[in-house]
Amino acid sequence: MEVEEEDLPKKPSSSQLNLPLSMNRPTVSLETQRINRLIHSDHYHSPSKPIYSDRFIPSRSGSNFALFGLEPSPNKEDGPGSYAGMLRTALFGPETPEKRDIVTGFFSPSRNIFRYKTETQRPVNSFSPFGGSGDDEESPGVSRSPVKATRNILKSAYKVLDAPALQDDFYLNLVDWSAQNVLAVGLANCVYLWNACTSKVTKLCDIGDDESVCSVSWALRGTHLAIGTSSGTVEIWDALRCRRIRTMEGHRLRVGALAWSSSVLSSGSRDKSILQRDIRCQEDHVSKLTGHKSEVCGLKWSYDNRELASGGNDNKLLVWNQHSTQPVLRYCEHTAAVKAIAWSPHLHGLLASGGGTADRCIRFWNTTTNTHLNCVDTSSQVCNLAWSKNVNELVSTHGYSQNQIVVWKYPTMTKLATLTGHTFRVLYLAVSPDGQTIVTGAGDETLRFWNVFPSPKSQSRESKIGALTFGRTTIR
Repeated sequence: MEVEEEDLPKKPSSSQLNLPLSMNRPTVSLETQRINRLIHSDHYHSPSKPIYSDRFIPSRSGSNFALFGLEPSPNKEDGPGSYAGMLRTALFGPETPEKRDIVTGFFSPSRNIFRYKTETQRPVNSFSPFGGSGDDEESPGVSRSPVKATRNILKSAYKVLDAPALQDDFYLNLVDWSAQNVLAVGLANCVYLWNACTSKVTKLCDIGDDESVCSVSWALRGTHLAIGTSSGTVEIWDALRCRRIRTMEGHRLRVGALAWSSSVLSSGSRDKSILQRDIRCQEDHVSKLTGHKSEVCGLKWSYDNRELASGGNDNKLLVWNQHSTQPVLRYCEHTAAVKAIAWSPHLHGLLASGGGTADRCIRFWNTTTNTHLNCVDTSSQVCNLAWSKNVNELVSTHGYSQNQIVVWKYPTMTKLATLTGHTFRVLYLAVSPDGQTIVTGAGDETLRFWNVFPSPKSQSRESKIGALTFGRTTIR
C-alpha cells in the first residue's frame, strides 16, 4: 500500500519549537562566524586569554649535516638511522612503514639558521644514543642496549694521616682495621690505635728500643691485637685495657705475616715456617707448616676458615687445610714474591694473588677444582689485594713504577678507577668494617683514606667513619 505524501508527519520548523530566541538563529550564521574568525584571526583575540608567540622549531632540512660528518638526507628526521627510526623498529619490527611527507618545512632548505665558525669532524656513532664506538661497523639496532653509567669514585683521598717512621718494607704488614672500627698501625717500635669514630689516637705499646714492629693483625671480634716482632716473638694485646696478655715464641727470625681463624693465630716468618697457635692452649704453637723456601710474607684464611693461603719470597702460593702440615695445593706461576693474597667473600674457593716487581700480575685460582682461572698484567708491582664484601669488586695497591691504587670489576677485570696520591709504593692496605672505605699506607709516611666501594644497601650512601672530614692530621 502506498502512503500519500500528505499522510506523512511533517517536521516542525524551528519557529514552531519552544526554544529560546538565541537558539532560533539559523545554523548557517554560526558557521559563518567561525569561518570569519579563522580568516581574520590576526585581528581577533580572545579577551579572556593572554597572547603568546609561537615557538620556533627549525627544520633539519636547512641544517648543515656535513658539520657533524652526517650524510644529508631529505627525510633524515624519520629515517632508519635516526633515533625515531630505531625506536619505531624496536617497538614494531623492521617492516613498519615510515611516515613520509607529513609536514613540509616552512623555511627554505637552503637557509642555514645556526652556523658554527669552526667546523670539527666527529664520528657518526658518537651521536648515537646507544654509545657505539667509531670502530664498530655494526649499525645500531635493537640488540644494542644503552651504556650503563659507571659508579663515580672520588679520585682523591678524603683524609690523610701523617704516620712518621712507617717503614718502606715490602715484606711487612703494618696496618689493620678492626671490627670495632679501630685502626692499628705499627710505627718503628710502637703500635698506635686510631679510632675512626672519634679520631682519637692511643699509643698501645712500645716493645723496646731493640725491637721493631713487623706485623699487626686484629682478632675477628676486634678486641685483641696480635703483634709480630723483629725478634720472632708474637705478642697478644688487649686493646680495650692497653695490656699485654701473652707473648709466644717459636720463630727464629722476624714475623712479617699474621692471620686469625677464630681462636687460631697463624704466623709467618723469615725463617720460612708458619706456626699455628691456639691461644686457648698453653703451648706457644700447636703445629708447624713447612713448604716455603724463603720468607713468608703473605697469609690469609678463607672466609669459612677451612683453607689457609700463604705467599712467600720464593714466588710460591701455597694452600693448606685446617689439619695439614704440608700444602695441599702449590701454585708456581708467579715470577716474583707473593705478598698480595685475598679470598673472595662471594664465591667459595676463589683466590686472588699478586706478584712483585718482576711479575706484576694478578692471578685468580679456583682451589675447589685446582684450576688457574685468569691472569691480568697490571704493569707494576702488586703489593696488596682486597675484595669488597658488598659488591663483586676488588682493589689492588701497587709499587714500582706507578704507586697507584686500582679498583677492579670482577670477573671482567675492568678498571673502575685508578687512584693516585702516594709518592712511594703503596705497601699497606686495610678495609673498614662497613666495607666501603679503604686505608692505604706507604713509605711516604702517610695513611690515606679512600671511599671506593658502595654500601650493601645503597650505593650512594656515605661511609660512617667521617667521610666528610677533610684534612690532614697525625697518628701520633
